[in-house]
Amino acid sequence: MEIKVQDKSNYLRSILVLIGKDGKIGKEERQMVLKLSHILGFSKSFCEEAVNDLLENEYIIDDPPLFSEKAIAEAFLKDGMQIAFADKDIHLYEMNWLKAVGDKNNISPEWQLNEFEKIQKSTSAKATEKLFEIAKLLR
Repeated sequence: MEIKVQDKSNYLRSILVLIGKDGKIGKEERQMVLKLSHILGFSKSFCEEAVNDLLENEYIIDDPPLFSEKAIAEAFLKDGMQIAFADKDIHLYEMNWLKAVGDKNNISPEWQLNEFEKIQKSTSAKATEKLFEIAKLLR
């Protein structure tokens, strides 16, 4: 699938917003975001700087993204849930924000809950070793 630059940019920006929702960025979250940025075609140095400045950046746009295709929105929600669970605990602010993304992209609450439950049950595998959903779409 060809993914537009705008969607890739929104994907990464929104993942950054997500990991900042709980006010802390864990080691696994950081590793996952760096891996994801590479998959999306962003430079490592750009992403490292974005992650390092994230919690102090008062100009980051917090609006949930609207993706051009439902498949991209669903991949984002799955990847976002994986990253939110990277520290084995999901914060209420992270959950609410992911729900807002799903709602804005017309993803049914039932689908969101089903995916959330699947990901919650599969957290036994090391989060940084899991394949990102967006990578499947980029093939």
